[in-house]
Amino acid sequence: MKHIFRHISMALVAILTIGCVEDPVVEFATDTNEIRIDAVGGKRKIRIDSEDSWIASTKAPWITVSPANGKGSTSCEIIIDSALYHTERYDEVMIENLTTNKWFTIKVTQEGFPYSIELEKQEVKIDNYKTYKDRRFTVSVVANTPFDVVIPNGVRWINNKKFNLDLNRGIRPRKVDVEFEWNINTLPEERIAEISFVPQSSDITLARQDVLKVIQKASEPIEENTRKGDSVALVSIQRTLETLSSWDVSVPMERWDGVILWNENHEGYTPDKKGRVRYAEFFIYNTNEELPFQVKYLTAAEELFFFGNSNTFLKSLSVGEDILTLQQLKRLTIGAHGLTELDKDKFRFENLEYLNLGSNNFMTVPEAINPDNFPKLRTLILNANQRSVVYDLSNSTRTDLCGFIEEEKFPEHLLKWNLDTLNLSVNYLQGALPTFEDDPEVEVYSEEDWAASNDTLPRKLVDEGIKKIMTKTRFFSINHNRLTGDLPDWLLYHPNLNWWIPTSLVFPQEGKNQSGERAHFDNEPENMDYYYDLYTTKTKPVISLE
Repeated sequence: MKHIFRHISMALVAILTIGCVEDPVVEFATDTNEIRIDAVGGKRKIRIDSEDSWIASTKAPWITVSPANGKGSTSCEIIIDSALYHTERYDEVMIENLTTNKWFTIKVTQEGFPYSIELEKQEVKIDNYKTYKDRRFTVSVVANTPFDVVIPNGVRWINNKKFNLDLNRGIRPRKVDVEFEWNINTLPEERIAEISFVPQSSDITLARQDVLKVIQKASEPIEENTRKGDSVALVSIQRTLETLSSWDVSVPMERWDGVILWNENHEGYTPDKKGRVRYAEFFIYNTNEELPFQVKYLTAAEELFFFGNSNTFLKSLSVGEDILTLQQLKRLTIGAHGLTELDKDKFRFENLEYLNLGSNNFMTVPEAINPDNFPKLRTLILNANQRSVVYDLSNSTRTDLCGFIEEEKFPEHLLKWNLDTLNLSVNYLQGALPTFEDDPEVEVYSEEDWAASNDTLPRKLVDEGIKKIMTKTRFFSINHNRLTGDLPDWLLYHPNLNWWIPTSLVFPQEGKNQSGERAHFDNEPENMDYYYDLYTTKTKPVISLE
């Protein structure tokens, strides 16, 4: 029993001894006094040791502490926003013991964003051909400085559309999609363009600057000066223009609608032309570009016909240079296509006899249309070049109306050309017709002219010295323009006036010009009796009401 009591006594003493030991004191502290973080920002955990209540605070709007107060030891997060500047930024978080007023600081250092222009993909491969709406690609660019897209000089087959880099977070990089458009590769070899992205400010040094490499496939080869090459060229042109209808390539080319091939019965036939394209038409299509390059392979064609581009009035196109290689052409129509310009130094055809550029969007008569560029031309059609139909030009605020509205006076050089056919109807030509009275280049009817006419010319032409204009012209039309003033004598008494159907195709004008004048000729004759009284050998048409 003595042993038992001794052990119990010792245990009690031990318990009493332990119960008298004080708890250890928790010193107010943190596990770090500095935080470094990159420009993107993020969260960092810290440990606060304390027996008392505490509070965390900072003057920096880009730093948040959560929780911002507490009692006793705990973990909390310091949340740091993304950087807004190029350089480092500093600030502090203060943690204060609310019982002892003891405090300490944690220094926060954040790196700045380096200037950079980075591409999500640095190489793009494209086909040599796709339809217009599919000839584009997009590259995502991550940047923190405004930049320009720089395409090397001489690279004309690719261009970028406008874009907007919204740096709504200061210098924090933002992503923008840059869209590029490309043209068909007409060359038999691959072509490459290296496109740079350059800061708009010359004071900026980039930590990274990517370059975009664009690789385009070579063109599919087309045999030159062969029937097979012609057929491939026709199908390619039709495909590029996106015509409403297409040819069935499983049937012979002789059966294609709108295509005529050379045979022995055609004037001008030679054995090397046999079975090749003599005439081709492309009707009702949709293009926003110049004529397809494949036209240059139609080297045997005498006539080509392009007509009916969709939304013509919205477009401003040129013909391109490839068709200019076809100097064997005799007839060419590029109508309702959306043309607004012709290169005055390049648009020329030595053998062309017929040119139809009607229903396009010319503001003035193109300078390229002149006898030097078309020495054999006999027919010129330039009618209906209007984007919008406006009756009263003086009461319109619309611009770019076309219809030769910017011509300061009537294009008299076209009258002096002496073509067989000249059609200028349905435009916005204004002012008076030229009289040529003071033009020494224009002759008057002479005694020799009268003598050689076998009495078909009236003496009035010679006696009154009427100017001799357009003597070869069998068709002339200027109706439905905005012309004013008098009809000149050379027109009123012209030997071919009866051929021109003047009461329909010459005299009638419409609307008001830009000065507010009613478009009409002051001396327009009531009928053609005066003319047939003068030209006694001409037969006056009889109008039957039956």
